[in-house]
Amino acid sequence: MNGRPTMRPLRTVLPALLALLLLAGCAAGENADGTVAGDSGGGAAAVRLDYAYYNPESLVIREQGWLEQELGRDNVEWVLSQGSNKANENLRAGVIDVGSTAGTPALLARANGSPIRSIDVYSRPEWSAIVVPAGSAITDPAQLRGRKVAVTQGTDPYFFLVQTLARAGLDRDDVEIVNLQHSDGRTALERGDVDAWAGLDPFMAQSELSVGSRLVYRNLDFNSYGLLNATESFLERDPDTAAVVVRAYERARAWIAENPDEAVATLARAASIDPAVARKQLTERTRLDIDPVPGPDQRAVLERLLPILVSENLVRSESDARTALDTLFEPRFAEQAAGTRSDGSRL
Repeated sequence: MNGRPTMRPLRTVLPALLALLLLAGCAAGENADGTVAGDSGGGAAAVRLDYAYYNPESLVIREQGWLEQELGRDNVEWVLSQGSNKANENLRAGVIDVGSTAGTPALLARANGSPIRSIDVYSRPEWSAIVVPAGSAITDPAQLRGRKVAVTQGTDPYFFLVQTLARAGLDRDDVEIVNLQHSDGRTALERGDVDAWAGLDPFMAQSELSVGSRLVYRNLDFNSYGLLNATESFLERDPDTAAVVVRAYERARAWIAENPDEAVATLARAASIDPAVARKQLTERTRLDIDPVPGPDQRAVLERLLPILVSENLVRSESDARTALDTLFEPRFAEQAAGTRSDGSRL
């Protein structure tokens, strides 16, 4: 023996090597449900989407596991959005493919160069109002002059505040805006760090029921619709998966209508809130019996807000804002999904 290892002929090594690679691929790629990672069975790509406490359908879809059942467990990634601003940040950064926002932040994002399209209307909410502590002497928005007001900039409550101030003859410079995420705004209000808060449910309902905070100004018309948005690259790359997501939203809408108590329990569990708070948010201040197809109703609300976006220097130009509004809606997915039953079948 010369001490060197014996070399096996290549024709005998290759079959064994290929077999090992095949076994490794099967072991690494098979999901618990028997599907292969990265393959939904129909060639659909993975989808990354958000869930949010202000978006009840997202919570139902996530808890029921409908997307995982259809696309494969490893093909679905959920990311929590604490507000429209965070959803927009994640869409722009490519962290998620589909995200839920209020209508105004969606328009604002597109006007400032974020390539998103609104593919479904998931709610008609009254999710924002002007909130003051239980013992506050403030009873009218006009009394906010010179006061500290907490709000999350770039979200519907911010635009609710701006419209409310204008209705009261004030502008944003007449108050001291304290930019905080929604949950932190509630905390600041209850601690007395601010005089008022442009709140968002479920935090607003939670503050009402737990410590007696008061809603001193409400206006449904100042709340924009809840829009489900997707990046243009995702819609171009995988429209079939986008259609699956929107069908799941319509299934969730029907499921909530048929199972209101279970939907309340889902919201309470997901947001770690009292069921009474969840019930107030879902049954008193959220309308889901609406047309899911983005169109004239949503446009009318956003059209009214265009001058505010321009005057606040939140868009590069009025032309950019109008172009964004003209191109924001992509209705075909919701048109196809409308009429989906709670069991996933079609009418």
